[in-house]
Formats: sequence, C-alpha cells, structure tokens
Amino acid sequence: MIENRHNSNRNIIRRIIVRGNLVLDTPTCLGSGDADNLIDLPLLRDTISNHALLTGSSVAGALRNYLREHNKGYQLKDYRHELVTKLFGDLFAYHNEVNITDEKEKIKIKSQDNQSLLIIDDSISNSTIQTELRDSVKIDSVTRTAADKAKYDLELLQAGTEFPLCFELLIEKGSDEPSLLKGLAIALQGLEPVEGLEQGEISLGIKKHRGFGRCHVNEWQVWQFDLTDHQQRLDWLKFEHWHSGLFPDYPTHTSIAKALNVSLGEKDDQREFCKIDATFTLASPLLIRSGQASNDKAPDVVHLKSRRNGELKPVLSGTSLAGVLRHRAEKIVNTLTECKKPLVTKRIIKEIFGFVPDKKYQSEIEDIDQNNEKAKASRLIVHESVIENTTDLVQNRIAIDRFTGGTLHGALFNEQPIFPKKDTHLKLNLELRNPEDYEIGLLLLLLKDLWTGDLPVGGTSSIGRGRLQGKDATITLRIKQEKRKLIIEQSENNQSLIIREDDPESTDNTAEYLQYFLDELNKELKK
Repeated sequence: MIENRHNSNRNIIRRIIVRGNLVLDTPTCLGSGDADNLIDLPLLRDTISNHALLTGSSVAGALRNYLREHNKGYQLKDYRHELVTKLFGDLFAYHNEVNITDEKEKIKIKSQDNQSLLIIDDSISNSTIQTELRDSVKIDSVTRTAADKAKYDLELLQAGTEFPLCFELLIEKGSDEPSLLKGLAIALQGLEPVEGLEQGEISLGIKKHRGFGRCHVNEWQVWQFDLTDHQQRLDWLKFEHWHSGLFPDYPTHTSIAKALNVSLGEKDDQREFCKIDATFTLASPLLIRSGQASNDKAPDVVHLKSRRNGELKPVLSGTSLAGVLRHRAEKIVNTLTECKKPLVTKRIIKEIFGFVPDKKYQSEIEDIDQNNEKAKASRLIVHESVIENTTDLVQNRIAIDRFTGGTLHGALFNEQPIFPKKDTHLKLNLELRNPEDYEIGLLLLLLKDLWTGDLPVGGTSSIGRGRLQGKDATITLRIKQEKRKLIIEQSENNQSLIIREDDPESTDNTAEYLQYFLDELNKELKK
C-alpha cells in the first residue's frame, strides 16, 4: 500500500516584497472568455469597481516564460529542478514525464512537486476602463480577400492604462537565496524599458506577437524582512499589504537588479534572434480601415487610429503588417522555386509566421502536408507602429458599372486616408526568434520590398496607396552568443545605400555578410 504524501510546513526565514506601477504602451486584450457577449472577446472586468482586472496568473505566466527563454532560449520546455520551476513552482506535468505508466513511480515523482515561492497579487487598474475596438478578419492568401465568416472583433484596453503590481518572494531555510533573487531580477527585468525604447520585452494578453500588450515599469520599490529577527517580523505584520501601488515616501529604483543587489550579465542571455528596427516615411497616402469612426459624421472609411498619451494617433497595426509580409514572403518563395515546390513554400511560411490548422480553409496541398500538425505560434514578432506628423484629407470616390462604363447608382462614398507631410515618419520593429540563416535572407528581402515601396501596406493599394520609403534601419543579430549590429542608411531616394557595422573598428565586409544570408535562402530552396 502506498503511503499518503506528507508535506511539512514551510520554514520561511525571509520575505521580500517588490512593487511597481505597470503602464500599457499599446492596446492590450485581457480577455474574459465570455461567449455571451456582443463582442467576440470582451475584457476581463472587476465585478465591484468595473475597472480592468489583470490576474496574477497572467503576470506569472508572462514572467515564467520570459525567465525560461532568457536562461534556455526560445521554444524550449520546462524541466524539473530548474531555476524557473524553483521560483514559479512545478508544472502539472513535464514533457519528459508524460509517458510514465507506473503509478508508484508517478506518485514518487509528484511528491517532489513544490509550490511557487513567488506570490503575485491580482491587479485592478487605477482608472475606469477606457476601451478600443479592433475589427480583424482572416485573409485568403490566394484571392487576397476576406475569408467567408472569418471576421471577429476585440475589446482592448487603451494605451496608458496603469496597474499596480505587487510581488512577494518567500525564502525558505536551506534554499538557494542568491539564485532565487537572480531569477526574480531577470524575470522582472523584462518589464523594464529596453534601451532606446519606452517598452519592456514582456507583453501581456493575446496577440502579443502582433504588437498588443506592450508595457513597462519605470520604478520599483523593494522591502526585505528577515523573519528570524523579532522586530522585522513585527514590521512585516504591520506592513500595509492592503495599500496598492507605490508608497510616496519610500525610495524607488529604476533597476530591479540594483534594488535586489544582483549582478546580471549579458552572457546569461541564451536567446537567439534577428531584430530589425527601421525608420520609414510615407511615399503615398495610407488607409487601414477602421471599424470605429470618431463620430457619426465621419466619412464612410477612416484610417485606423489608436490613443497614445490621451491623443488619437494614426497607426500601422501589427496584424496588417504581418499579413502583408506573410503574403509577400509566400510570393518570394514561390517565385524562387518557380512554383514547383508548394510543400517547401508552406513549410517555410508556417515555420516563420505560424499557423492554425483549419480544414475549412485548407487546400489539397495543405491536406497532404498536414500530418496532424498542431498549431504553431509565429516566430516573427511584428509590433504596432505610430505614424507621426500626418494630415487627414477626405476623398470622394464612385464605383463604376463595368457593363455600361457609367457611374453605378448609389455608389458614391468617401474615404479619409492619412497623407504624408515633410517630416512624416514611422518606426517598424520586427523580431525573428531562433532564426535560420535562410530565414534571415527572406526577412532581408521583405525589408528591401518595404524600403523601395514595392510592397504596399494597408487597403486600396491598387490605386497607389500604402507605399513606404526607407530612411534607415538597424539590424541586430544574436546567434550562438555572438552579437552584431548593422546599419543601413539612405539620406535621399536617389542616393545609394550606406551599409556599415555599428562598431567603427570592424573591418568586415558588411554587404558580403548580408549577401551570405540571401545565398543560404537560395540553397535551401534548391534542396
């Protein structure tokens, strides 16, 4: 007979409280999963205050994922006795233990499970809910039109919404305190603004790979209580746990690593990626249709805008840009293979952009290659971009009867795209995780098409809208612990590109280095 598992009480010798104020930088969807709603995915709300609710489990999942990726790399699974499991607790089941059939062995293994040492509180937004509605639709890559019955809408929290965060780390007697503190510092560091950006690396909610849910924490407050000391035990008991947010008269820190007195090195980061941060200007008007007009007197079609710092700004949404890039990538691969290798095309596109098996929209070729594949998330992260310094103009248009050549009755409509000014600009941020060399080559070709205006974005591209013109780009490559940064610049449209290393002492031929990735793409497609 198997004895019942017995757990002794935790011998906690130290408690560390960390607080911060989380600010959303882009619209965020913290869905409730409520199916009985007019909106396909409504927001999760606090039932008492009607403020937005950010659950502790959502924050814990994001932090756990970031720590695992930082320590091990992207797309790897958790295993027992690793730092991430010691800090956030054991999973219900591990990948390498699911095939164990012996019940005694299962119970023996499960007896090693531990609870999370990090307590994360639910958070209620500081202000009432301010929402945005986004309409989305599935696009058929062949016809480039909306798929039938594939439209959906999302309710999003506006950028600028703030949530008070509270964490409490429990240090048990005999535990590896330095490792736990380092793990906590790495996880929370993902919420701090990245150098050169106002946003952190961690995103929350759904569609994180398409620019939603970007956020940051500017300041931290840390309290440490040694429970072996009588006075500090009393201090912890008297601590105002019910108080949300930062304390006004307590010191703050911009770096959580310094606040916890932890040293973090770049060599600890095991992630591999290719990042492209490019600045563009508009070479023609741009129109990304918005389902929500600012008032009932607005034109029939208006450009998509999102609120930033209390002001409506035109944006290039990550979902729109990702759809354009996916379609062009498929076209490039088909062209290079002369459409003779459809399975190769599908494999490459799926590996980069992800996919969801859907028999309703599958072609015969996809059915052959499906082999019961599971859904896969996109490895290409496409962020939402704010377009600065534009002007709105209304254009009246009519539909033409193709039979008579005259005006179609009742088909007068007006549109309000955004038009560029002299100093109009937008920044595109792309990140390909765990890139293969040939995938980087494909990404460079996509950048080239955007740069030259050959790849329009948004709607009504057939009448000349949606063209971009590149100004400068920074390509950051981190592969096998080696990091390189390349700069591409073009001051005027008719001038040659300047391609150089960010390191002025480098003597490498940058153009040849980039050409290597294009050669690898050709080799991959000729296999």
